[in-house]
Amino acid sequence: MAISAAMVKDLREKTGAGMMDCKKALAETGGDMQKAIDYLREKGIAKAAKKSGRVAAEGAVAAYVSADGKIGSLVEINCETDFTANNENFRELSKQITEHVAKNNFKDLDDLNASVIEGKKTVSDLVTEATATIGEKISVRRFVKYASEGKITSYIHMGGKIGVLVELSGGSDELGKDVAMQIAASAPTAIDRNGVDAADLEHEKEVLRKQALEEGKPEKIVEKMVMGRINKFYKEVCLVEQEFVKDNEKTVKDILKDVKVLNFTRYLLGEGIEKKVSDFAAEVAAQANMK
Repeated sequence: MAISAAMVKDLREKTGAGMMDCKKALAETGGDMQKAIDYLREKGIAKAAKKSGRVAAEGAVAAYVSADGKIGSLVEINCETDFTANNENFRELSKQITEHVAKNNFKDLDDLNASVIEGKKTVSDLVTEATATIGEKISVRRFVKYASEGKITSYIHMGGKIGVLVELSGGSDELGKDVAMQIAASAPTAIDRNGVDAADLEHEKEVLRKQALEEGKPEKIVEKMVMGRINKFYKEVCLVEQEFVKDNEKTVKDILKDVKVLNFTRYLLGEGIEKKVSDFAAEVAAQANMK
């Protein structure tokens, strides 16, 4: 029986196994979908499919920067537990994919997952195999790549809990590291005032306006108060206006001098993922009742 691409796609969606494994399973079972699923389960390849509904909010943010500082990447790869995040196989997978991102150009996650890594398997297949081997849901969540004529620097905090990639117009390695550490510690949302989102700015102004009115300030001085407080807001969200974490007598602009920050990305591990909160006592009781 001829194995169609649609059959392979269907089996892959049902099991989470790689395309080549699905094609082989269908060929071995004469195109019988259920037998192919059983075949993959028996081989341990479809084990990953059982993990697809779990929440993967742990993991690591990993970075790669080329020796000349001209190319860099930042990738967040998730798993279910902190224990697995420290697993040597998981760390090696993260390193491998992060370097792969830096050395190629991908438009989105689908493009990355479908790409062949080191001329062997697709990224998706590697992740599926790691999921089956390690026993937890693993997924590549997001990535960014910079290519620059200036200098690219990275900083990873707490073993991958926070990761930063920054592009400067020039400067030393030490300056690059200092700026990356600043971003990790202070979480700016823009390089300077020009980069502040207009909607965020208007929202902040409205909040400050209402605060001033609640304080009983006269309408005629409210606007002046708002502008004064907005300057404080800028110092919190604009990188170049922040106090330098190593010396609060200076701003980041002071340490940059004539060097410009061109781009930066900051990933906080698991940011925005709703973590499942389990009731351990209830789980134990439920297991006891099942016995």
